[in-house]
Amino acid sequence: AQDFPDYKVINRGFGGSQYSDLNQYAPRIVIAYHPAAVVVYEGDNDLAAGSTKTVQSVASDAKKFVRMVHSASPDTWIYFLSIKPSKSRWVQWPQMKSANAMIAQFAKTQQRVQYIDVASVMLDAQGHPRDELFAEDGLHPNTKCYELWTSIIKPVLLQREGTQK
Repeated sequence: AQDFPDYKVINRGFGGSQYSDLNQYAPRIVIAYHPAAVVVYEGDNDLAAGSTKTVQSVASDAKKFVRMVHSASPDTWIYFLSIKPSKSRWVQWPQMKSANAMIAQFAKTQQRVQYIDVASVMLDAQGHPRDELFAEDGLHPNTKCYELWTSIIKPVLLQREGTQK
């Protein structure tokens, strides 16, 4: 809400969530509000070390979310943020990158769905995660990262949603 003062923002995110959690709780935490737009960040925990999920299952869960939301609220715009690279999950980055590509391609085929790449700017010139964007754990975004994401997301929302939503 602080980063988007011209919008009525309802933060429904919760730590450790995966697409399957989002889909399970979507009727209560998304659909019940009949939102004009939904910005989704998922997939990071889905593909973390030890997870049994695949790139295909993550993309499938993203598609399921779109079907759920649009069946109840067909005019809602859904914005998928790319899964971010991180130092602590660098081994999983190839799978995350593949999931991003699948979700981005899917978004191109859908009405009122857009993929927003926040991952590319998080990489340095050598293609590795930029240290200054992470908390000490090398996983969670810090304030600087969220400011960077806001600078990417806000123009997309303003273009489509206008200034007073």
